[in-house]
Formats: sequence, C-alpha cells, structure tokens
Amino acid sequence: MSVLPIFRSVIAFVFFSLPGTALAKEAVDMIVYGDYVLTMEKGAGVLNNGAVAVKDGTILAVGPRADIEAEFKTKKKVSGTDKVLMPGLINGHTHAAMVLFRGMADDMTLIDWLQNYIFPMEGKFVDKDFVRAGAQLACWEMLRGGTTTIVDMYFYPRIAAQVYKTCGLRAILGAPMIDYPSPGFTGWDDSFAAGEEFVQNFKDPSGRLIAAFAPHGAYTVSPEHLRAVLAAAKASGAPLMMHVAESPSEMQVMKERYHNTTVRHIAGLGMLDYPLIAAHMVWPDEDEMDMLAMSQVGPIHNPTSNMKTAAGFSPVPQMLAKGINVGLGTDGAASNNDLDMWEEIRHAALIHKGKSGDATIMPAKTVLAMATRMGSAAIGLGDVVGTLSTGKRADMIQLILTSPRLAPLYDVESHLVYVAGSRDVVTTIIDGQMVMRNGKVRSLDRAKVIQDAKVQADKIRAALEAEK
Repeated sequence: MSVLPIFRSVIAFVFFSLPGTALAKEAVDMIVYGDYVLTMEKGAGVLNNGAVAVKDGTILAVGPRADIEAEFKTKKKVSGTDKVLMPGLINGHTHAAMVLFRGMADDMTLIDWLQNYIFPMEGKFVDKDFVRAGAQLACWEMLRGGTTTIVDMYFYPRIAAQVYKTCGLRAILGAPMIDYPSPGFTGWDDSFAAGEEFVQNFKDPSGRLIAAFAPHGAYTVSPEHLRAVLAAAKASGAPLMMHVAESPSEMQVMKERYHNTTVRHIAGLGMLDYPLIAAHMVWPDEDEMDMLAMSQVGPIHNPTSNMKTAAGFSPVPQMLAKGINVGLGTDGAASNNDLDMWEEIRHAALIHKGKSGDATIMPAKTVLAMATRMGSAAIGLGDVVGTLSTGKRADMIQLILTSPRLAPLYDVESHLVYVAGSRDVVTTIIDGQMVMRNGKVRSLDRAKVIQDAKVQADKIRAALEAEK
C-alpha cells in the first residue's frame, strides 16, 4: 500500500491546523441558490437553503449554501431567495416550428387533422423562412417556461439548429423521413438521403445540438425503409426517433396492412434493440410493455396532445411499474396548442388518477421525475442532464414562490405539479449560460420573434383567403 496519500493527509492536517491558515476557495463561474433545491436524483428529497457551483458549463458541486460558499468563490451569484432551484425541463417530443400552425385546425380526429389539414398546409407553407420564424417563436416560449432540452422532429433541421444555437436550447434534432411527398422532398429517397447527409455532416462544437434520424412512423414508412434507417443509425451511432402506437387509426392501419400491432411490427424489424425515442406510445398491450422493459426504447408521454386528438390514454403507470423510463413531451403546438411543459406535468398527474380511479397513481414526485431525470434517460441524455449532480451539464431553472397563488406552501413538490406554472419560472440556465433572468429571455429579441411570426402568419392567412 502506498504511503503517499497518508503523507499528504498528514501534511494537509498540520498545515491547515496552523494559525492563520485556511483552505483556498476554488473560483467558479457562478453559484446559483435556492431556498429549496430539488436535485431530482433518485431517492433525494428537497434540500433547504441550498446552492449549486458551476464552472465551464458543468456542475462542480451541490449542497447546503454554507458548504458551497466555504469551498467556492465567484463574482456571479444568482439569488435563491423565495425560489425553487431544479433541473431544466426535458421536452421529449415536439415539432417546434409547427407553433406557426397554432389554432389553425382544432377539434377533429388525428387522422383527419393530419391528412386533410396539416400535411396539405405543410406542403404549401413550410420552407426555410417558416422554420426559422417558427423555431424562434417556439424557443422563446420554451425558454420562458423553463424547458432546457427538446427532441425536435421537423423539416429543415439545419435552420432550426441555427436558431437553437442562438437562443441557447439543448436539442436533439431529427431529420424527418416519410414515404410521401413532404416539404422539400418528393418522397422517401430524397428525404432519406438528406437525413443521412444531415446526421453525417452536422457538427456542433458545444455538444448541445445532436443530429438524429426521424422516420415519421411505421404506418407512413415501409418496413424496408425502416430497416434502412435503422442500419444508418447503427452505422453512425446517431439517435433514432419515431411516432409509435399513437392512435386507434394508426393501429387499424397496421392491422390491415401488416396484420400486426405497431410495437410488434417494429420489434420484428429490430428497432427495439436500438435506442429509440418513441413518441406517444399510447397503445402497447401487456406483453408489448414487457418487451419495452427489456428494450432500449424511451417512450414519451404527450398527455395534452393525446387528449385533444382523442388518441387515447397511454398506460404510463403500468410502464413505470415495469421499470420503463417514460418521459414527457408537448408534441407540436398545432395539436396542443402550446409548448408548456408544466401543463404536461399537471395533466400527466391528473388524467391517470381519473382514468384508474386510484388517487395514489402518478404522485407529484414521479411526474417531476418524468419531466427531468426519467425524461433525460428516455432520450439518451441521462448522463448529461436531468438532475443537479456533480459532473452533469449546468441546465437548471428557478421558480419564484411569492405569488399569492402559491400561498401557503407546505410541500414544494406538490406545488410544482399542482399549482406552479410557466409564469413562475424566472431563471433559465443552459450549459452554464443565463438565457433567461428575472423572467426576461435574454438570448432572443422578443419584438423580432413576434414580428417574424406575424410575417409568416400573414402569408398563410392571405393564401387561405385567396382560396375561398
């Protein structure tokens, strides 16, 4: 056994025991405080009067305020008075730029909404300018509400990436692929080629933006093409995302076309053996959930969108009971109609109680985990974000507790799920960068965001009026 560590310990003890000596504090970029700190680590509770030390975009330490201040020094301190400090929210499935279709087609079935309204509208109006304006608008809304990471499946991902680089969001960007004509593509061949090119050549030095493959769904992409995209994902090591078992109409198509369910169909193609971000997952049966528990699939629950389109109620409590990491997502604002993760948190906690008749199902702590720790695991970023833990990236938010709506306060976790909302978020930090402070998004020009969105909306409105 080496005596060197013992020797060092003795020297340190003697030196720091001498009068007038003290441990030198390590300089950090910032210290962020909270009267209440939720690390969201498994089994952890609420830390009162805590703090997080951040350097080079990484969390160096989390602990009681006194301990952090004794070990670290900084010129930048973010007050935590009357605030909750917690990890940023993970939006595991969205189509961000579709916010420009917000409120355009409501109160209809999913298949009618897609085939008769959304797909035709995308064909007419979605171009680079549309995606740039829509991504800006979505980015502002998400940062304002405390979302720090998104999984975005939409056209022109390079354009969206430019926006996210500017506004500071962390994102997995899926290059969309479908067997039918879509914005910029005639069908599968060119959409697949463009997706491969994007995944192979897109590079983000910061590491915040990740390119991924995004076939639309098993009912819109043939088995041969799904095999091809799976092979491409394996060859590149890139993430894979897809809509899976979303609606009764999808399940009917799969039954008629392939005499199978969606989950069993993609299992037969080998897609459960590769990390797959599976949006919706509303209709798996018991045996399929057992298959998912043994797979690398991360289901993403989209309660608001699924209720609005009458897609059904995902068996989330059953999946959680089987040890499956289930995340939360907003879907696109065309079917939601917003990008507010706090609504998803609240709906996820409530609808399963109502459906099951069991008020103990989906407790507040569980749903918060879905929006943070479990959500990051479901999308393959569990080692990067999702908890306030030493070594992870510094993605965190503060909510202020001074509103009369939040009084009195007995249980912080309960309040976050059942009372608080996006309006209470005052600070958003991503990769150690302050992208929102005091409720003001700093990385985007609010007036320009609204004006650019208005230009696109006016174009759409004028075209629709001309068709009447």
